[in-house]
Amino acid sequence: MFNPIVWNIMKARGFDAKHGFELDIHPYPSISAFYAAFATGETDVLIGGPTILQKLYQEGVPLRIIGTGFTLADLVIFAKDESIKSLADLKGKQLAIDMGGSQFQVVKIYCAEKGIDLGKDITVVNANFGVARAQLEAARVDAALVIEPLASISAKQHPDWHVIFNGAEGWKEITGESGWEIVPAMRADLIQKYPEAPKMLLAALADVAMVFEKETADADKIANETLKLPPGIFTAAVESKRLQMIVKPAWEPATRKSITDMMERAVKAGFYPKMPDEKIIYAP
Repeated sequence: MFNPIVWNIMKARGFDAKHGFELDIHPYPSISAFYAAFATGETDVLIGGPTILQKLYQEGVPLRIIGTGFTLADLVIFAKDESIKSLADLKGKQLAIDMGGSQFQVVKIYCAEKGIDLGKDITVVNANFGVARAQLEAARVDAALVIEPLASISAKQHPDWHVIFNGAEGWKEITGESGWEIVPAMRADLIQKYPEAPKMLLAALADVAMVFEKETADADKIANETLKLPPGIFTAAVESKRLQMIVKPAWEPATRKSITDMMERAVKAGFYPKMPDEKIIYAP
C-alpha cells in the first residue's frame, strides 16, 4: 500500500516535474509481481524491503539502493487475547504472517535474538496482510502481522485488539536503530543513462515526506481519492507515529551502516549465504 501512496502524492503535487522528471506509475496485484517487474526491467524504480533488495541484487538484478524511506514503525503484530503481551507469549501458538516479505525476516531476526525459533516455537501461518487480519478476526490464529495503513484500519475496527510487537521498537531493542521497512532503489542502467536521477528522485521523495508530516490532511485526501482509503485512516497512521517517512541519502556513512546492518543480520539469520558487495548502495 505504501508505494501507491508515495507515488500518488508525488504525482498529484507535481514533485516529479518540479525535480526534472516524469513519473509513470505501474500498479501490480501482488508483492511478488511488483518485485518481478523491477527485476526484469519493466520498472526502473521501486521502494522495497532492504533484505529483499539484497536477495534480488545477489540474484543478478543491477540495482542500487539510493536512500531511506519508511522506518519499521509501520510493522505491527496484533493479538486479541489479553494474556498475549509479547512475542514470547506466542510460544505454542499461531502467527499469521507473509513469509515472502521482508517483514517476516525482521520478525524472525528479532525472535532469534530473543531465543525464539519462529516457525518452531511459534507456528507460522503464511498469509498476506489482508488475509492475516481476516485470520485473526475469525480466531483461526492468535496473532497477525499487518503494516500501515491496514494497521490503523484494524485498530479502528477492532479497539479490543492490542499491539504485541512494533517493528521499530523491536529493532531498536536489538540494534539501537529503528531500522528500515522500505527503501528506494533504482536500476543501475537508469543511473548510467541519467547520472542525476538518484538525487532528483530523492529530492522528490523528500517533498513527499514533508507532505506526510506537515500537510497530513492533504495527503489523507489524496490517499482517499486515489486509493479509496477511508478518510482519516492515513492521518491516524501518521499521528500514531507508525507511519514515518524519513528520506536520507543512502551514501551517508551512518545511513549506509544502518542499511547494511540489516543485511548482515539477514545473513547471520541464514536467509542468505553472504553479504552483497558494496555497490548495492549507490554512491555519487
